[in-house]
Amino acid sequence: MSHPGPDAGERVPLSCPSCSPYEATVHEVLKPGGHVTVRCTECSHVHKEKLEIEKEVQKDVIVSQEGDSIRTTVDAPPDETIAVGEEFIVDTPEAIMQVRITSIEVGEEQRVEESKVEDVDTIWTRVVDNVSVGVTVNPKDGRRDETRSLKVQVPGDFEFRVGETEEFGDEKFYIKSIQVRDDAGNYRFDQFDQDGDMVYAKDVKRVYGRDETSSAWSAW
Repeated sequence: MSHPGPDAGERVPLSCPSCSPYEATVHEVLKPGGHVTVRCTECSHVHKEKLEIEKEVQKDVIVSQEGDSIRTTVDAPPDETIAVGEEFIVDTPEAIMQVRITSIEVGEEQRVEESKVEDVDTIWTRVVDNVSVGVTVNPKDGRRDETRSLKVQVPGDFEFRVGETEEFGDEKFYIKSIQVRDDAGNYRFDQFDQDGDMVYAKDVKRVYGRDETSSAWSAW
């Protein structure tokens, strides 16, 4: 789904066979058509190029972060295939954010794992450049009735590693195992519990640890 373009007078980035064969320079379109006549603005060399600009369509995107949702849009080629787990950049009134596709809606109450953009109604996503990770910690003596939960805010590419001790402000815990999110790819298992196993924060469903906070579980 492409159409010839651009129009006369438009400026496009192209390599110039005369002055810049390996890097793009700004070219002015002199004559549109199947083979566009262009002029390099750096050296004024005129040459013909076959240019096609792929048409894009606008799709609704729901961005979720910490229980809040933002509605925005994204432009993409209609023939492009998208899938759950893929990441892309969205521009919202609040910020430019990296998001991961969590669900693809192609019809009323109809969700799929993969679809061409032209068939998509809404793309559901979550923010992954900065994430909140849930951590369940047990006291050192193993008393399950005193297990507690906390959340830590970290960059999406922060590495949680089994067997290491992490410290966030007043919280300190030893990582025993890490559960992986359903929309995370490239992991062999859903949960890791061997020393050295690593999961990026944006892929973590929950971290399980042993409390190492100095003031925690002190006797009265």
